[in-house]
Amino acid sequence: MRSSAHAELAAVRRARLRISVITGAIITLLVAVVGGIAHTVMTHAQDEQVWRELRYGAERGDLSSPPGCTWLYGPGAPRLANAPAGFPVRADLDRVRATGEAVERTVRRDHTVYLVRSQLRADGEMVQAVFDMRFQLADRSYLLRALGAAEAVGLVAAAVTGVVLGRRAVAPLAEALARQRRFVTDASHELRTPVTQVYTRAQVLSRQASAEDLPARHRDELARLVGSAGRLGEVLDDLLLSASLAAGPARRPERRPVDLAELARSVVAEESDRAREGNLTITVDAPHPLFVDGIESALRRAVAELLTNAIGHTPAGGRITVALGRVRGAVELTVTDTGAGFDPTETERLFERFHRSGRHGRYGLGLALLREVVIHHGGTLAASSRPGRGARFIIRLPEGAGRPAPATAHPVGSGRP
Repeated sequence: MRSSAHAELAAVRRARLRISVITGAIITLLVAVVGGIAHTVMTHAQDEQVWRELRYGAERGDLSSPPGCTWLYGPGAPRLANAPAGFPVRADLDRVRATGEAVERTVRRDHTVYLVRSQLRADGEMVQAVFDMRFQLADRSYLLRALGAAEAVGLVAAAVTGVVLGRRAVAPLAEALARQRRFVTDASHELRTPVTQVYTRAQVLSRQASAEDLPARHRDELARLVGSAGRLGEVLDDLLLSASLAAGPARRPERRPVDLAELARSVVAEESDRAREGNLTITVDAPHPLFVDGIESALRRAVAELLTNAIGHTPAGGRITVALGRVRGAVELTVTDTGAGFDPTETERLFERFHRSGRHGRYGLGLALLREVVIHHGGTLAASSRPGRGARFIIRLPEGAGRPAPATAHPVGSGRP
């Protein structure tokens, strides 16, 4: 699972890579197409030129003094010392003699190619002309090697061009994402104070309404106002925390050794009133201190979100267990409830922002922020459930360098014993 900041960075990298690959592929394809056209044109031109010369030689060439790379076979023609073996081709001569039509063929022999034309001349003489293509083949081989070198240079140029274009093309996207994060941070900071003031004043008015015996309708509206202001404050806290985790190292809070067991007991104690109102039992199983290196406020928010989620999805009379322990060099925190659970097919989507479950409503920012916190601390997060039999969330974080002292912790319970 990846945090939103990691997801944004991955999206930017994927966009850069995609642009680089596409640019590189286009340049490479262009070089290959141009090279292929050049090779085809050269091959065709050479073949046409050689056949013209061969036809002319077969028709009018001097049998005793043929052009270079050409041998002429006919009545009275001397056999040259450098003549290739296997010529003339008797089958072609017999065919010309039988049909009176010229015969042309290509012969591959001795690591080269020979073009052969057999025909009757105007004077009735039978002539066979043979042309050795080895020099043309060498030219084509040189051209292929040159094209290969050009293709290699083109690949390097394409890669460099693709990287440069990718960075420049994606730079506005990266800047837009950075500005978005800065805006969220600045807006959250600016809104935090007035929202806190609204929440505080709403609480004061709610208490005064209860003391002055206002009508129930007004007290209910004030209670709703207090709840709405409190939830708005929580959302702002989530946004600020998410922004701080996505910020650069210079702006991130400093990491310190945190006793996760003590932190979990503290969070459970803070939620005891809610658990009592919901007639729930919460038990903490943390036999000794367990230290991790991290940001205490972020870890507290993560544990609180797990507990809040469990309380919100566990019916009255249910039980929630918070257990901590060491597992292969890591500190493991498990929150298990006896609620309705969730569909296992939705496990991955639970940690998406504002994911809406068909059975349990909207999850909002909380679980998504929980994932960001865990990943930021180098940990892993897992969830499992069987519908109707509760859910289990497991956080694993690398064990810190703190030196735990022996301690005995008693379960903390609220609601039914």
